[in-house]
Order: sequence, then C-alpha cells, then structure tokens
Amino acid sequence: MKLQILFIAFVVLMAAGCANKTMTLEERLATLPADTLFRIEADSVFSEAWEIRLLQPVDHRNPDGPTFTQQVFLYYAGTDRPVVVETEGYGARGGRNELASLMQANLIRIEHRYFEESKPDSTVGWEYLNTWQAATDHHRIIDLFKPVFTGKWATTGISKGGQTVMFHRFYYPDDVDVSVPYVAPLNFGPEDERMFTFLEQVGSEECRDRVFRFQKLVLEKFDNLFPLFQKQAEERGWTFNRVGGPEVAYEMTVLEYEFAFWQWGTIPCDSIPLEGSDEKLFRHLAAVGDARYFADQGLAYFEPFFYQAMTEIGYYGYDFEKFGDLLKHARNGEMPEFIFSAPQGEKYVYNYDFGKEVSEFIRTDAENFIFLYGEYDPWSASAADPGENDRCLKVVRKGGSHGTRIMNLDEDQKQVVLTTLEEWLDSPAGR
Repeated sequence: MKLQILFIAFVVLMAAGCANKTMTLEERLATLPADTLFRIEADSVFSEAWEIRLLQPVDHRNPDGPTFTQQVFLYYAGTDRPVVVETEGYGARGGRNELASLMQANLIRIEHRYFEESKPDSTVGWEYLNTWQAATDHHRIIDLFKPVFTGKWATTGISKGGQTVMFHRFYYPDDVDVSVPYVAPLNFGPEDERMFTFLEQVGSEECRDRVFRFQKLVLEKFDNLFPLFQKQAEERGWTFNRVGGPEVAYEMTVLEYEFAFWQWGTIPCDSIPLEGSDEKLFRHLAAVGDARYFADQGLAYFEPFFYQAMTEIGYYGYDFEKFGDLLKHARNGEMPEFIFSAPQGEKYVYNYDFGKEVSEFIRTDAENFIFLYGEYDPWSASAADPGENDRCLKVVRKGGSHGTRIMNLDEDQKQVVLTTLEEWLDSPAGR
C-alpha cells in the first residue's frame, strides 16, 4: 500500500513537472496546432514577429469537433519580458500596442472569432459566438504560450476588445496577472438606458443644446439634404436595404450624430454649424454621423458584433420622442433598435444576467484591473465600476473621449497608472 501511494505521488509530480515544463519559442512554434505560420516584419520595438493561423475548436465543449482558424500575431521582445495579450473585439491588424510599447513587452494580438480571417465555416451556426467560447479561445492561446515566457502576463483591449478583456477574466480569473481594458462598456441590456441619462447630462448645457439644434435643423431640411445623402451613397456604393431604405438611413444618421459627437470629441462645440449652405451642413453631418454604419456594406462587417450585442454584451438606442414629427421615416419599434444590424432569421433572447454577473465579479473578486475611460465618452455611461474593490484602479480622463489612452491622461493620472503597472508587472515602464 505504501509503495502504491509513493507511485501515485511520483506520477502526480511527473505530471506537474510536464505541465510546468519550459519550452523555447522555436519549440513552441514548431508544435503549435496551426494551419499556417510565417514570419512578418517586426518594427523597432520587437526583434521578431509571426502571423499564425491557429486551429481552434468551434465549440470548446467538443474539442474533437469542427475547427476554425484564428488569426494571431506574435511579436517577440524576449522570454524574460512581460507578455501583453491584446484581445481584439473585431478583426486584427498589425501595428503597435500602447501597453506593450510602454512595458517593452512581448505582444500576442488575437482576432475575435467570427471576424475577418477567423470565421468558422459558413455552415456553422451563430450559437458558438458567445463570451464563454471567445474567452476560452484566449485561455487556450495563453496556455499554449505560457511555457515560453517567464515574465508576467497582461491582457488589454480597446472598446469591444476591452469588453473581451473583462469577459476573459470573468471566466478565467487566474490566466494573467494584470488587465487593462480601455473605454470598455459593461452594458446591462440591448438598449442600455444609462446612455439616455448620460447624454442628458454630458458636457455643458450650451453644447448639448447646440447638438440638438443641429439635429433638428438637418431633419427640417430633409428635402434639401437628402439628395446630397443619396449622391454620397451612390458614389461610395452604399445601399440601405437592411435598415429600411435610404430615407430611414438618413434619419438614423441624424440620430447617431449625438452619440458620435460625444464619443470622439474631435470637433469643438462652437464649430457645429447652425446656418450656412446645404453642402456645409451635410458635410458636417456626414463627417460626424457616418452613414456607412447603416449601409448594407458596413453591416456585413459588423454583423457578428450585433449578434453579440443582441444576446449578451448589449448596446444603446436612440431617443426618438424628443424629435416628434420631425422623424418621418425612422421609427422606434418594440424590438431593440439595432436588431436590423444583427444576422437575420435568428431568434434573439438577451441574457440580462450576464452583465450584472460580470459587474459583481469586478466589485468583489477582480484583481489588478486598470479601467480607463473618457469623461465625455457615452460608453462611460455603462463603465465598469469596481466600487470599494481597492485591488482595481479606475481612471477617468477629464473631458476625455473614446480615444482616451494612458499617454494622453493628465500627468498625475498617467504617473499613477505607470507606477501601478510597474508594481503589478514587476517591470519598469517607459516614461
């Protein structure tokens, strides 16, 4: 019996040793379950870089079932350096990452399932596009590369990519040491009502009034401006069948103007035109509202996002009532307003518990999060709230937009973030 116990203990120790076995990067790359893998040009921050098409289960609960290829970029800085995992919310491109650059870290950039190069076969249903499956994609990739690197690990992402950071840590809290989601909403419904309250209070009353007056003006001048809208659509090859026609798309663009104006914060309030030629008014509307968001061609890219928005991760809606009879074509129906953007023919049942469960995790159990938000960004209406959880840090840039980043924070805020990163990642930050 004693020998049997010793043998079992030996097997357990051997298994633990194998699980913790280090690998060289070359060994890891040579044994990855990848469809293709090739070197790409690395910029000056990194010594080497690869593009990888990793084989992933469509359903992680059925690992022997169908697979898809997930696009992953690996940028190498050294096995002893920290590792930053950028969880994209959409497609993935090359280029720098702020956190990896600041921490002189390795970077693993992961495209989100169902986007661009990471789409399952067309016969696969939408049911495998959910937060748990995506988080498990990231968990598996982190596990594959953990044996290579000895530095600490961080996840980061912007907007929907930041949501993905939160969801991954919710399901796999011990995968990484630090998480830095940028401007990431944590919505509680397909039309989160906190957005309406936020837009009633953001900025100054004078600026809010100017935004509203511009929206009313371009609705009142529909007959003058709509031909310019149609001309732009024709030149760019846009069609508007899904939304209900170009007239609806025009009015939706006007409704979107308010959210977009505050989201990006790139246009001074006093530059909003309240008079001038039709061409001047339309140029401003088109620059801020962006009708491509409602075009069939734009929806083809965003369709996977809206599937998630209508089932788990939420979105926002518009205040139709304040425009009264000025809206002749767009109507607020019983369904969430953006249901037209989601895959057609699906039945949508929203999981209202999910966002609140993630919120509770952040308030109670989350550790080593740095949440970054912009004060004027409407997505801050549904910002994550650590509450009294002093193991997390939330920083709101005064007057900031959806473009809030570490390096454009106020100096005091920036130093707090960098010092915290240095402590949590056990590595100096570039200043």
